[in-house]
This record gives sequence, C-alpha cells and structure tokens, in this order.
Amino acid sequence: MTDLAAPKADEHTKTLNPATLNGAEVLLRVLSELGVEVVFGYPGGAVLPIYDALFKQDHIRHILVRHEQAAVHAAEAYARSTGKTGVVLVTSGPGATNAVTGLVDALMDSIPLVCLSGQVPTKLIGNDAFQEADTTGITRPATKHNYLVRTPETLAPIVREAFAVAQGGRPGPVLIDLPKDITVGKAPLTPPAPTPAMKRLQKIAAQNRPAQDAIARTIEAMKTAKKPLFYTGGGIINSGPHAAELLRALARKTGFPVTSTLMGLGAFPSPDPQFLGMLGMHGAVEANMATHGCDLLIALGVRFDDRVTGRVDAFSPNSFKVHADIDPSQIDKIIPVDVRLEGDVGETLEALLAAWGETEAPDLTQWWNQIASWRSVDGFGFTQDMTPEAVIRPQYAIQRLYELVQESGRDTFVSTEVGQHQMWAAQHFQFDKPNRWLTSGGLGTMGYGLPAAVGAQVAHPDALVIDIAGEASTLMNIQELGTIAQYRLPVKIFILNNRYMGMVRQWQELLHGSRYSQSYSEALPDFVKLAESFHGTGMRARNVGELDKVIRDMLAHDGPVIADICVAEGENCYPMIPSGAAHNQMLLGPDQDSAAAGLTEEGMMLV
Repeated sequence: MTDLAAPKADEHTKTLNPATLNGAEVLLRVLSELGVEVVFGYPGGAVLPIYDALFKQDHIRHILVRHEQAAVHAAEAYARSTGKTGVVLVTSGPGATNAVTGLVDALMDSIPLVCLSGQVPTKLIGNDAFQEADTTGITRPATKHNYLVRTPETLAPIVREAFAVAQGGRPGPVLIDLPKDITVGKAPLTPPAPTPAMKRLQKIAAQNRPAQDAIARTIEAMKTAKKPLFYTGGGIINSGPHAAELLRALARKTGFPVTSTLMGLGAFPSPDPQFLGMLGMHGAVEANMATHGCDLLIALGVRFDDRVTGRVDAFSPNSFKVHADIDPSQIDKIIPVDVRLEGDVGETLEALLAAWGETEAPDLTQWWNQIASWRSVDGFGFTQDMTPEAVIRPQYAIQRLYELVQESGRDTFVSTEVGQHQMWAAQHFQFDKPNRWLTSGGLGTMGYGLPAAVGAQVAHPDALVIDIAGEASTLMNIQELGTIAQYRLPVKIFILNNRYMGMVRQWQELLHGSRYSQSYSEALPDFVKLAESFHGTGMRARNVGELDKVIRDMLAHDGPVIADICVAEGENCYPMIPSGAAHNQMLLGPDQDSAAAGLTEEGMMLV
C-alpha cells in the first residue's frame, strides 16, 4: 500500500557516526535492531525530535492515525495477527492520556506492545508545564511495566529491556516516557547486553516449566475421566502457531471435546466435530452444558474471567480441574484447581502429548452422546424469512458473510467492535486458524474494531480484512476512515445497523423492564455518504433480497468499503447466562426448544 503523504528518506542516516547520534536517532536505531518495521502514532511537540529522525530514515514505516487510542488498537491488532510486538508513538500530556484506554485493553488481553510517549524536558517535570502529565503514574496500573528515561546512557538499554518485558512471560503493554531533552541531546548507542531485569526474565522463563509430577497427575486424570473437556483460551494463540498445532494433535489422540473462550477462537478449528464452540455468557449450549457436567476440566491458557464462569460457586461443580498458565498468579486466583501446570501453554501441551504417547483413546461414547443431545438444541439457531422484502436478521447477515468469504478462498482477518454484533460474529463466523480473530475481550472497548482492522491490514496488505461492527461502536473511532484513505487500505467495514446500542438495549429489555434509557440513536449518519466523503465506497442492504449482492460487491471491491446492513432492531443475542446464574441456567431464545432435548429439568430457561 502507498502512503500518499510519505516523503522519501534521507540517505545520510545510513552512515551516521554512532558517536554523533541524538536520543531520537538512537531510539530508532534500537527499534530497527529489534526488528520493528511499523510504528502507529500521532505527532506533537514533545516527540517532534523523534518524528524528525523518522523523516531521515527508511527502515521503519510510520502509520499516521487520527487519534492516539486508535494507534494502540491498531498496534494491538498488528501484534495479535503477526505474533510481533506492536509499537506506538504518542506525544506528552493528552497524547499519552488518550492512549490509556488502549493500554488497558492490551493489558487485559495480554497483547505485547511498547508505547513510546513524549514528555516535557526533565527540568520541567513536576512544574505543570504545557502538555505535561504524570504519564508513568497514570499508566502504572494500565501497563505491565513502565519507564521514565532520565539519562541518555539509559535510553538504549531501557528500550531493549522494554521489548523483553512486553514479550516475556504473559505478554502485555510497556510504556517508555521520553523527555524531550533526552531525545534532542546526544545519547550513546550502547551495544546490546542483557540488563539485570532481562536476566531475571530469562531465569524465570527457564524455570517456568510444568512440573513432571503435575503432568503425571494430569495424564492419570485424563486416562480415567468419563466426561473430559479441554477449555482453551487466548494463551494458546499467544504461545504461537505451534501451540495450536499441539492442541489439535492432543485432541485427536485423546478424542476429548474442546471448547474455547472468546479470545481463544481459532486455536482449534471451529468447523471440527470435536469443537463445541465458545463457552460463557453467550456461548453454545453444548459448550456450557459440557463445562457444567464434565468430570475433568483441563483449562489451557485461560484466566477464568466472569463472562466465562458465571456463578463462581457453581462453575463446573463436579470436575477435577487442571489449570495451565504461564502466569502463576492466575492459577487458583478465581477458581480453585486440583493440578497447577505452571509454564508456557505450548510447552505444557508438548509435555502432555509426550506423556500420553501411544495410550489408546478412552471410550467416550456416552459422553459424546450426551453432547449430541445438547447440540440438538441448536442454541445459535434462528429462522430467517427469505422473502426478498424481509428484514435481515443479524445472525443471517454474518452467516452469509462467512459463507461468501469462504467462497472467495482468501486469507481473512476479522476484527470486531464490542456488543451484540461481536457475540454474533463469535457464534456464526467460523475460524480454522489462529491469529485471524481480533476482538476486545477483557476490557470490551467500543471503538476497537476499526483501528484494529487498520493494524491488521497494514500487517497483511494482501489479505481480506473485515471489521464486523455495530453502528454505535463504529462511530467511536470513525475518524480512522482518514487513516484508511491516506494509506489506501482496502478494509471492509460490515455494519450491523439496528440503530441501538444493541447489548445495552438487550440488558435494558431483559433486566430493566424494557426501559430503553439513552440506548437509541436518533440521528445516525448516512454511512454510504460517509464512506464516500472519506474517498471510499458505501453500500447498503435494506432487506434480505439485497444482502448477498452487497456482500459480493463488497468482497470484490479492491478499496475500502462501508457496508451498511439494516438489521432487525429488536433482536437479542442468545443463549445468555444471566448475571448470577450457572452454566446450566441459560436463557434460550424464541427459536430454541430445550424441551425437545430434555433439558428443561436441568434448569435451562426459555424466553
């Protein structure tokens, strides 16, 4: 893709004498040394020396976003889709504070990134200088670690250490606050050398392996279980593609069913018959009922968040629990477990696979028969009126999007905003590879999907990148259409437009007596004209008869597209575990019949 505003690099920086470098030039030299190819950012006074250094080089590409929050979300998706560390560059004061939402989002979802924030000169820190903020203080709870560079000599070592911290153990965001006098003044380009903190990280990594006795206890439980279940999460994806391959191999050898958190989708192929779908608040009936009824729960790279567990005291009440996680502090934090497997989940899977060896898979016929009866409920099922003038149901829109994307055969990355459309996408768009699903899980950040699509498209210029969106979330960072236009990114924005903050409206209907307080959007923009005003293409489907053509045209178009899909305004997302309920107490929608599968006596509720 071409940057319409990018000047050609000044060749003289390739031969600069390291002894004459200023801090900004040292920073870029170290970033290049660490393999950084892309930085997402927005300039301001405190970081102008860094932008000047960027102008003079051609090793690192800069993507100019329209808001600092969007820079972090774009870097998150770049990291999530590539396995690399995302890099963000923002100025002091409001530039840094605008980035905080993205930093918390990355912290919650364990995304490795480094945020470079400008700061006023060191002599002005604490004097309420123009555009000064206590960035390290503000971001301490929003990052895995942060730094304030106080001397030129510490600049290069801190940058190298920051990347090691972001990537090491449980990944996360790290911030480096850079006073302007540090980036303007001379700084030494010190040679790479492990700092004490990096040595500690290496020592922890070497020791942080699952204990053999814990592996043996897990294998013994696997051999004797009658109703086992693999419960998988984003840690498998963070561990790398090899972890996903090991999970598939272990599932094949054992014959165990597999379920996934929202963040783990794609680690195990969604179309596979051993996959029960996503579990949790809006998870599949079979996944939730299997979690509730299993006698062995092996949790791999998950953190037992509340959207999965529901009532903690009723979570998988009769199971022997094994928890594998790279972060020991997560184990026993929410759900007490019987076996702790501390270490990288990829290494844990490798150890389990080796210990299982050629053991014959147990006879799980009765367990799979029970799962089949739960599957027959078809909790994600819906009925679409197929007359051409019929209103589009949002589930059908995503189902058709998935089917037509499959026909295209293109490598596809899907980002989402947050809300009903996010859950419908998780339910109806299937993933058979890791790193293709980009969503805000822990923080649930509206406005995530559009800048995330930017980051994914920058990382994969030839891939199909789709932001499945709601009209309310899209507007949170709609200014990034300018970024898409500037860099000619062929992002597809697929808006399920129901004119409501859909999930807010659903909760108001079900839990607040249908009092729709401030959840309806009175004056939405014309998304077709909005797309055109940002040099893109707008399309609209008003009914079922128009849907397929709009999707086909969107996928065939070689530039950015907003597809405004007008869907049923009052549709709710089911199944749903109400707050304070257990997994076997799901609300099922009007299209489901739990009695047909004999489930009503187990506590499932119809609406």
